[in-house]
Amino acid sequence: MKLLKSAASPFVRKVMVTLHETGQLSDVEMLDVSNTPLAPDSAVAAANPVGKIPALIRNDAPTLYDSRVICRFLDQRAQAGLYPERRLYDTLTLEATADGMMEAAVLIVYEERFRALEQVSLDWIEGQWLKVSRSLDALETRWMSHLSGRLDMGQIAIGCALGYLDFRHDARQWRTGHDSLAAWYKTFSARPSMQATAGPAS
Repeated sequence: MKLLKSAASPFVRKVMVTLHETGQLSDVEMLDVSNTPLAPDSAVAAANPVGKIPALIRNDAPTLYDSRVICRFLDQRAQAGLYPERRLYDTLTLEATADGMMEAAVLIVYEERFRALEQVSLDWIEGQWLKVSRSLDALETRWMSHLSGRLDMGQIAIGCALGYLDFRHDARQWRTGHDSLAAWYKTFSARPSMQATAGPAS
């Protein structure tokens, strides 16, 4: 299998952490690509018509794309239990929350980087950050018991989302008012899988 990836993508990092946690890293060849919303890499466009990474090229089956699809496939392949049946929908909801945070955070970067200065909308940027802020509040008030439980994909996704906030939006100081979440992340980010994938997206 081959993984189309970029070290700066939080969605790629989620897949990489999953590979580490499930012991499948050696099964996948890593292919670094240069991909932007205005100029998708030709390999990415061929693998994923939406033009986004990550994409997992399989030897004997269609390419998989979207990090949620890839992570679910890798978990099933390794029988790792990262989507536990007993709390499946909580795990999926937490993963969706993390992915929503990452998408909003990435869109802020795109707005500032790929639009002409006079076209940048500060209101739109703040609207995206509001999604992140509400999610942080929800994690702090509703999800700490789940985050503190047995490792699952919800935790991996949230860890990668918070790492991306540190990487791209550190000035927003997401830890303020989220003491329990900050303490959890300090512990979670010390996991070998998180340390190994830290790179520029840490």
